[in-house]
Amino acid sequence: MNPVTASQLSSLRISRRQLLKAGGIGALTMGLPGTVAASVDAERGLGGVAAEKSCIFVLLCGGPSHLDTWDLKPGAPDDIRGPYRPIASAVPGMRISELNTRLSTLTQHFTLIRSMTHVGNISNHFDAMHHLLSGQAGAAADSPYLGSIMSRVRTSERNIANYVWLIRCVGDPVFCAPNIGSGGHLGAQYMPLFVGQANNHPAMPTFRAPEELQPAVSSERLQDRRRMLSAVSTNPTRERGFATTRATRDWDDLHRRAFELANGNGGREVFELHRETDIVRNRYGMHPLGQNLLLARRLVEAGVGFVTVNGWTGNAPGETGGGPPASSWDMHGSEMGMGNAFGSGSYGMGWCLPCLDQGLSALLIDLRERGLLERTLVVVMGEFGRTPRINQPDRMPGRQHWPNCWSAILAGAGIRGGAVYGETDRIGAYVKDRPVRVQDLGATIYHALDVSPETRLGRDGFTRPITTGQPILELFG
Repeated sequence: MNPVTASQLSSLRISRRQLLKAGGIGALTMGLPGTVAASVDAERGLGGVAAEKSCIFVLLCGGPSHLDTWDLKPGAPDDIRGPYRPIASAVPGMRISELNTRLSTLTQHFTLIRSMTHVGNISNHFDAMHHLLSGQAGAAADSPYLGSIMSRVRTSERNIANYVWLIRCVGDPVFCAPNIGSGGHLGAQYMPLFVGQANNHPAMPTFRAPEELQPAVSSERLQDRRRMLSAVSTNPTRERGFATTRATRDWDDLHRRAFELANGNGGREVFELHRETDIVRNRYGMHPLGQNLLLARRLVEAGVGFVTVNGWTGNAPGETGGGPPASSWDMHGSEMGMGNAFGSGSYGMGWCLPCLDQGLSALLIDLRERGLLERTLVVVMGEFGRTPRINQPDRMPGRQHWPNCWSAILAGAGIRGGAVYGETDRIGAYVKDRPVRVQDLGATIYHALDVSPETRLGRDGFTRPITTGQPILELFG
């Protein structure tokens, strides 16, 4: 055979953009993170094969006050304890906020950690989220996040996304962790598929599946273009003795999977919440957080391995301009023009906590009834807590950032229920017993998902440990 010249080889190459246009598939569909598929039966629900273990990470962006949610201090002075009182729950001695009327009946199904703490004085959203989502204290700037790491170690051969983020953190950059859209040092193929935004969220009747899942042409034309591309990409380089590279094999496989996805309805149907009954949807709550939690259940049921849910609750009834999908829980009060942190406005605990109570309780019940809770880890937390002392208590009160201690809820995937782990001091200022650092939380998440904390990942021959923490084995049982 005659050798192929450089110019001939160049002419044989098809650019990624040309291939996308020829195939009639959106650019993002061809990205590794942008594939979601499952078969959906109108009567039976999702028919996808679930991942071995999945995680729903509910990120309460902004940092809710631990003293007003799950670690109340009724014996503290008025300017510390706030207006809410603890109520009894299904587990004797386990008391949470009076606004958690539904969750208080389900405490036997989750563990409450009251001793989360950051290493160092990390009092800004950006760094606190970066370290929390990395599962590392002092995380490097290019650290990948938990979902990206799980996507890397649980690469799926099926047309199912490994990592989905429901409503990307947007708005003021101080709220957004830097690597949610990059995959960190693992690369962009391990970034999540982002679903929804302020004007297209699942509580809206006009909500649509991501554009990545919308084929640009009809099924018949798509098949014609696939045959054409197959003929073009018979890979003449192989016929001339060139070895097939790993990149070529990956591209061929990605090309096949993208066609299968764009030619089917499964991926889009996962996002069609109208397939759920009104009873189920109303149980979760017709607000962004509730409907995103319902969508998270549908995604893990379809086989998605890691779903991050932005804890944005949307605008309170009768209000507009309640902040971008990032900051519902950043309850500073009038000091930053957010209204009463203990009121029922968009930045008020009286609105946000009942929304979480409604949606989270529905999620736990739904997962349990469907047999999914035993293999789905649910994590609920913000990036830090709030100051014990209330600022401007005589005006519109609020609390400031507090990295020294805060609370989290863990359920499912072997986590034992009805337990409280850790303790803070009498005013909720510092951890008194059994501190849990973000790296310990990360190691615990990996352990729950059957991933060894000793795993090392990297690129170009350089590897790093996925965590330097230790899993809290006491949480399991």
